[in-house]
Amino acid sequence: MTYRREEHVLIPESDLEGMSVDTLAVRAGQIRTGQLEHSDAIFPTSSFVYGSAAQAAARFGGEEPGNIYSRFTNPTVQAFESRIAAMEGGERAVATSSGMAAILATCMALLKAGDHVICSRGVFGTTNVLFQKYLAKFGVDTTFVGLTDMSQWQSAVRPETRMLFIETPTNPLCEVADMEALCGLARANDALFVVDNCFCTPVLQRPFEHGADIIIHSATKYLDGQGRCVGGVVVGPNKLMEEVYGFLRSAGPTLSPFNAWVFLKGLETLPIRMRAHCDNALELATWLRGQGDVDQVFYAGLPDHPQHELAKRQQSGFGGVLSFTVKGGREEAWAFIDATRMISITANLGDVKTTITHPATTTHGRLSPEDKQQAGITENLVRVSVGIEAIEDLKTDLQRGFEALENYRQGTV
Repeated sequence: MTYRREEHVLIPESDLEGMSVDTLAVRAGQIRTGQLEHSDAIFPTSSFVYGSAAQAAARFGGEEPGNIYSRFTNPTVQAFESRIAAMEGGERAVATSSGMAAILATCMALLKAGDHVICSRGVFGTTNVLFQKYLAKFGVDTTFVGLTDMSQWQSAVRPETRMLFIETPTNPLCEVADMEALCGLARANDALFVVDNCFCTPVLQRPFEHGADIIIHSATKYLDGQGRCVGGVVVGPNKLMEEVYGFLRSAGPTLSPFNAWVFLKGLETLPIRMRAHCDNALELATWLRGQGDVDQVFYAGLPDHPQHELAKRQQSGFGGVLSFTVKGGREEAWAFIDATRMISITANLGDVKTTITHPATTTHGRLSPEDKQQAGITENLVRVSVGIEAIEDLKTDLQRGFEALENYRQGTV
């Protein structure tokens, strides 16, 4: 292929072949217009025009490539899709309006009534609700199992099992799945292996290299990184993604061009942000473990974490989310959270700003008491998504929580 550098509008994939995730995060998927802008362009348009009625018919009929309608074709969204697919090492990506829409689109496109899903208990609370309450209405049955207990996965398999679904590490207890073992189980039973890679991103973990068929992201989290927009994305082979794309085209859980543009900007700094998150989280987890009012710290970067060695093999870093239990129950956990002054009390994660939340009453609040117990979501559990502020400042703010616990027990609060 011959071109003058100043004239080409799309960097050929072959020119980026073999380059690192750090480079792909900045360069992959960019589409330049005839104006040859350096930054990614944004196309805030609902529709596209054609040179003739015949061309419109050819576009709508799939005979000619090109944009049709921004519910399912938009250049800014396509640039984001191309970039995250390149970073994950996948053939194709389909962007959606949220992370939950990405899960829904995957299931609606690839499952049917009578199919069976095996899902880890250690998933985001709303993911549990989606499978247990809503997909069940359409005849898709789900069995929930312990993420790290292979015997439970094996026992749950049925002839109609069509999908194994996990998050790794899990939200909020940071359990780590043996992806290659689960891949083997899925292959042996003609099932799809779907991995939510939200906590690690492709910077720290590449699930396709461990046997995943499909990768899902809530782009709202680390891919954005600054808590600005809501979105999601599904990555996988062309054959499967064509089905997901077909659902998107028909049902419309569509990512907006503006949000896609924000995510493109977020991806550019993702590698350096993830390393900063990891560094802060490991130091904070180590510090928390030494506090007298902490019963247990959940973070795979700690050497005594049950899956520490597995995490080292599968991940290049341990991520930015940790959780811990304080001595006591809900009142003590809330007192701790309320005493912080800098850290944001919000359920979102993956932000450069550190956030803190009480999972039992927020992210997993819609689960039944029995489901919470099985998932390990206790009333004294606190989750922290560690940002990139100065680590000593984070310790200072959390120390206010420990002081509040002491005052609470002494009856001075």
